[in-house]
Amino acid sequence: MRYFNSNGVSIAYIDVAPEGGQGEPVLLIHGFASNHTVNWVNTLWVKTLSRAGYRVIAFDNRGHGHSEKLYRPEDYHSHLMAEDARRLLDHLEIERADVMGYSMGARITAHLALASPERMRSAILGGLGIHLVEGVGLPLGIADAMEAPSLDDLTDPMQRMFRAFAEQTKSDLKALAACIRGTRQSLTKEEVASIKLPTLIAVGTKDDVAGSGQELAALMPNAVALDIPGRDHNLAVGDRVHKQGVLEFLAQRPDPDSRKASYM
Repeated sequence: MRYFNSNGVSIAYIDVAPEGGQGEPVLLIHGFASNHTVNWVNTLWVKTLSRAGYRVIAFDNRGHGHSEKLYRPEDYHSHLMAEDARRLLDHLEIERADVMGYSMGARITAHLALASPERMRSAILGGLGIHLVEGVGLPLGIADAMEAPSLDDLTDPMQRMFRAFAEQTKSDLKALAACIRGTRQSLTKEEVASIKLPTLIAVGTKDDVAGSGQELAALMPNAVALDIPGRDHNLAVGDRVHKQGVLEFLAQRPDPDSRKASYM
């Protein structure tokens, strides 16, 4: 595990070299209550991408995993969390990377694409569809679930699911409650339409959290949607259709260097 300072916040990350030498970097951003290990290592994403020849960088979002825990909602604004990702690229002296996020990580990826498209080769949004525009993240009741005395005190299925997941990942519940309350920034249709990067939107066909991937893709000039058959929000993450779709997208996406002027 490595660490760097993101404007005063300690962020933990891994940097995995590709098999066979040098490769283009892919930056992975995990979802709420998860961490880089649960979201990307245990699901074999790191192995899949490194075997395909990519340099894989994955970090723990602020308030998660081994990164610093913060307890004010304003410390979890999506812009600040996107800045953590950009500063990690700065720290590693990476000019441009493909950036892939899942769920909350996809929301962060979209904010990074809006603010710093010149640092990205492409955007891959997993587990997030039209709710990037029509929603503001997970229900506030999830924050209440993090603050409940115990899992047994909860009856709502979604609250129970996220509280159980947070306990499974040994997360800081107080930090997660602040995160839910702070990272609730949607993008407008106009902002989404201004993202010109090659974009893949991958959503499970049984995902009732993300919203339609097809609807979001229709708003973006260079986006395609990938349906992950029969998978809900949790099971879509490591699905082989998801992995194959991402590998094909990365292999086929255009080189943004030739279109750099369009991002200015």
